[in-house]
Amino acid sequence: MWCRILSPRIVGRTGFCWRSLFTMQLKTSEFQSLFTEGLNGLAVVFEKHQHELRIAGGAVRDLLSGKRPEDVDFATTATPEEMKQMFQKAGIRMINNKGEKHGTITARLNNENFEVTTLRVDVQTDGRHAEVEFTTDWQKDAERRDLTINSMFLGLDGTLYDYFKGYEDLQNRKVRFVGSADQRIKEDYLRILRYFRFYGRVASEPDNHEPETLASIRENSRGLAAISGERIWQELKKMVVGNHAAHLLELMYSLELAQYIGLPPDGNVEEMRRVCQNAEDHSPKPMTILAALFSRPEEVEKMDLRLKVSKEERTLALFLIKHRRELRKSKDEPDSLKPFTDFIIDSRELDTQSKVCELLKYQGEEKLLAELSRWTIPRFPVSGHDLRKMGITTGKEIGATLQKLRDIWKRSGYQMDKDELLSYVKS
Repeated sequence: MWCRILSPRIVGRTGFCWRSLFTMQLKTSEFQSLFTEGLNGLAVVFEKHQHELRIAGGAVRDLLSGKRPEDVDFATTATPEEMKQMFQKAGIRMINNKGEKHGTITARLNNENFEVTTLRVDVQTDGRHAEVEFTTDWQKDAERRDLTINSMFLGLDGTLYDYFKGYEDLQNRKVRFVGSADQRIKEDYLRILRYFRFYGRVASEPDNHEPETLASIRENSRGLAAISGERIWQELKKMVVGNHAAHLLELMYSLELAQYIGLPPDGNVEEMRRVCQNAEDHSPKPMTILAALFSRPEEVEKMDLRLKVSKEERTLALFLIKHRRELRKSKDEPDSLKPFTDFIIDSRELDTQSKVCELLKYQGEEKLLAELSRWTIPRFPVSGHDLRKMGITTGKEIGATLQKLRDIWKRSGYQMDKDELLSYVKS
């Protein structure tokens, strides 16, 4: 890997533009692994038509961090119309044309999809959407991106193009907006939450924010009210399972963001901090962390109205709020799973075991969590059909008898078989 600094220079057709461009050459195994048959074929098409093609955004950040990106986005100087003509001539199939008005064409080569977006500048923004114009200027496209660590490009020869010290920030584990934080946030208020999410991914210290950035976030917090709940939830649930989650949630409360993003304005921050510590090493679900902020089921309903969470996420929050105090390990047998396994047996719902695992993460019961994760729900060996064969025919009597037998079976540690249990009915 080698690098060099290009000095500021005068460029542009109509005026003066001073640029400081940092470049380096990347030759890591993660980078080389991207060059599948499909990507090589894509590169040949762009080179043939003399249009630049570079890796953009988050994939560059991941590669520079030594990670192989899960998704790779590309940027190009070719317009959408030029890309369509190129792909049609090459016999390349194009799919999902919904992104075309924003400059994105998705090409399919060798069973792989490649999203390629024309370089853009924002002509007009309203805090949620942007009207764009296409450009061939790489720096202008970088200027419209949110964070310096997401504003870099990587050529297919491994050359890094960094206009805003994104690589330096990544090395120093700093999260900064490109240019003015206030301006970037006003272009899209969701960038407030993206800032917190990427802070959790990149920063090494929990509280190393630039004061100007936090001031801009506070001043623009009301703008989040106009952002769709689905977009907010996508960012929020990634943030709460990242690093520094407790600090970031507490900071969001101090900056008065909660009321605009579906969280209770008077959320129990102290309880949330405890739960984050309890669950830190056990991959909690996002709702397991957020449930600590809620005191009442009504607050979950309000959150759901705002964020449109899934049914599974909503029911998990309600489950944790209801059972976090009453469903606990026994004081007499603190190492026994019995209170939890009995609860699972009685509920007879398929997802109860996973909910109880989240409850144990919430409570910080590490040993019991490990045991319950390995536990297989035993099958109750008696059915209503067995009782009918013995002459018990009414539904009410069958139900009462099954419940009595189930209690006996539970007391045996789920060990008694059908014949042993039915002997109680005979007697």
